[in-house]
Amino acid sequence: MSFEEQPDFARQVGDLNKYGQALNNCESVEEVVSLSLEAMSLLFEFPYTTFIEARGGDLRVVHSTYPDVSQGDAPGDVAYEAYESQETVVVTGDEAGEGEANVGSTLAVPATIVDEVVAIIVTRSVEDSGFGDAVVRPLEILASHAATAISNIRSRERLERARQDLEKRKEMVEMYDRLLRHDLGNDLQVVAAFAEEVASQVDGEAQDYAERIHRTARSSADLIQRVGDLVNTLEQQDEPSPRSLAATMTDVVEDARNQYEALTIEYDPEAFDYRVYGGDLLESVFTNVITNAAVHNDDEVHVRLSVVEATGEQVVVSIADDGSGIPDTIADRLFEMGAKGPESDGTGFGLGFVKALTESYGGDITVTDGTHGGADFRITLERV
Repeated sequence: MSFEEQPDFARQVGDLNKYGQALNNCESVEEVVSLSLEAMSLLFEFPYTTFIEARGGDLRVVHSTYPDVSQGDAPGDVAYEAYESQETVVVTGDEAGEGEANVGSTLAVPATIVDEVVAIIVTRSVEDSGFGDAVVRPLEILASHAATAISNIRSRERLERARQDLEKRKEMVEMYDRLLRHDLGNDLQVVAAFAEEVASQVDGEAQDYAERIHRTARSSADLIQRVGDLVNTLEQQDEPSPRSLAATMTDVVEDARNQYEALTIEYDPEAFDYRVYGGDLLESVFTNVITNAAVHNDDEVHVRLSVVEATGEQVVVSIADDGSGIPDTIADRLFEMGAKGPESDGTGFGLGFVKALTESYGGDITVTDGTHGGADFRITLERV
């Protein structure tokens, strides 16, 4: 008899949904494990359950009610098989016990979200008849709830780490900002004023030198002011919140198409149907990168937007163009504040600003050579 044909099917589904709601309210993986083991005991009456967490290909036993398995132990072969296949595995006979005489059958259910296994729930029975659909199906539902809960917890943890890291960076930037604007900025104003006065009183080569000093001092003072404005913008950013990636990209693409006639953008909104963490300036992240392709190329440029990777935790967006690519002279420091190529008329703060914003949202940005001759920017964002 299948799970759906069981006389108490509706009750079991209701109980599983209640545990699913409770799991989504958990603040730690340990809480998820405790509730999952409770459900295994109360709903299914399985006394021997092992909960295994999977993180970056590393599997570890978090907790086990089976006396021969302890926290920190390496999982058995059946757990690895479920992890690698991403499918429920049932083993009976001698292989089920992996050397333990009192085990007749073992069931390993992967807790998966968006093709990523975040945990494996393993239960054992003294019977060697295996586990039928009436047992496997509800356990898969429970595992799915646990996977969602763990994925949400990990996202919150990564976001919190990013916030803490950002706060430390802000403190350093604020310190340099104070030094630049209050100390060096004031000194440059004095230099510029005296240079202007000297230039008005001399002529010839001396006047040329004085005017050059004046221009340089003014330019440096303006640069310091722009850095200060950038710092203020980052400081005023709201906490990252869930946002529609498709809606954001659609607005960015529409604006870029209207602004640059020589820019052709290949974009499918349905491919970006994800929710990510971002702030009010999330659009600026994509706008800076897309419009860079138009600004730094003289000829027509084709840009392809795509989602190249989507796990339960992150979404990676590719912005690839067929332009001239990144100059070798600046490739290693492209995302540094003020870095720009020898032919650039810009300030060099655009991509540095993009990186700072992306990291403030818990994400990252990288660039490689594109397959169509230009650059391929990869923007990673935390998925809701």
